[in-house]
Amino acid sequence: MDNSRASLAMERTGQWVFPREIPTDVIVEVGEANFSLHKFMLIAKSNYIRKLIIESKEADLARINLSNIPGGPEIFEKAARFCYGVNFDITVLNVAALRCAAEYLQMTDLYCENNLCSRTEDFLSQVPLSSLSGALVVLKSCEDLLPMAEDLKIVQRCVDVASAKACVEANFPSRSPPNWWTEELTILDVSFFEKIITSMKSGGAKALTIASAIITYAERSLRDLVRDHSGNGIKSLDSGESDIRIQQRDLLQSIVALMPPEKAAFPINFLCRLLRTGIFLRAANICKNELEKRISVILEHATVDDLLVLSFSYDGERQFDHESIRRIISGFVEKEKNVSVFNGGDFKEASSTAMQRVAKTVDAYLGEIATSVDLSISKFNGIANLVPKGARKVDDDLYRAIDIYLKVSKMPTLLVSWITRIVDDLKLSYRVIYCRLIQI
Repeated sequence: MDNSRASLAMERTGQWVFPREIPTDVIVEVGEANFSLHKFMLIAKSNYIRKLIIESKEADLARINLSNIPGGPEIFEKAARFCYGVNFDITVLNVAALRCAAEYLQMTDLYCENNLCSRTEDFLSQVPLSSLSGALVVLKSCEDLLPMAEDLKIVQRCVDVASAKACVEANFPSRSPPNWWTEELTILDVSFFEKIITSMKSGGAKALTIASAIITYAERSLRDLVRDHSGNGIKSLDSGESDIRIQQRDLLQSIVALMPPEKAAFPINFLCRLLRTGIFLRAANICKNELEKRISVILEHATVDDLLVLSFSYDGERQFDHESIRRIISGFVEKEKNVSVFNGGDFKEASSTAMQRVAKTVDAYLGEIATSVDLSISKFNGIANLVPKGARKVDDDLYRAIDIYLKVSKMPTLLVSWITRIVDDLKLSYRVIYCRLIQI
């Protein structure tokens, strides 16, 4: 807490302590704040302060340091008010801190009936833990109260309530939009978000429900990186190892680790944006590999724009390493081969509808990146050759991509015939053949 808030807490305390006829006899120090209070009022409710006074080597203890009390000066002020019988509000924002402070001060019913511990426990159970929003607000406040909030089971109780109610909302929405509850989770630190997701998984939540929460959380917590997928607008970002970059990378890796095992739970557009973020932040290979595998599984649903998300940096000018694209396409082709073999077919002779769709997308993608002057022939050719020839019913798009690439790269004549070999002349439409003859 800053000095202004500490001063405000002391000022408010003075308003209900100093006018009393009995002079104060102890100063309680809480950080930068000093509270002039009465020992007999404090020891009536706090066993901790009573023991400090009794066990003190000083004959007349005049100062007590409680700087370690959870919640700082503002929460201590409310605990002191309770000792004096002065009214104050217990709210969803301060109940966790008050409960921890009460435990710290040993303000239990074993020492004094209807003490602060039981009062805060009653409020906690009856108010915030009766709703999803209330449980999440309390859980958020616990981020600054660790490890005591965990020791008192406040964190776990909030997690249990929030995860259970989130699952109910996912199946039976009580308000609009139906996924409102996913927005509520975004207030949490990733460690607490992880606890909620883990609890939801244990409770049998569907993969799509978990995915919905993760997508919203990722788009909120990594807003500039995940939401912007146009290839523009982040020219000013530093891609170096700044503290912000390190935090973002750790956050991304935590989010990916939370993903349910079902590979098709997430839309491919989101996965591509997340992978582009991982490449940009230099995430660990295990993180990027997991995203690549997920994209490979559902590659037939990808559009050219999805693949372009992975191909250009956020400034829209520099290219990322195309190895990620190669691994994704290769993974999909390998999956199709395994399916074909399992079904007793010949992958070379016939390709699935999914493989044909991917072939068409890859050829169109090659046409989009063909204008990049720094795209080497080996990378271009490598991507083109990943697609089995049998998957292309027509080679028009591939021919156009090669034609664009040759014009931009100004390749030596010796290499032209080499790269054009990947095109099957028998699979070109009459219109393309006619245009080709005119060019010759």
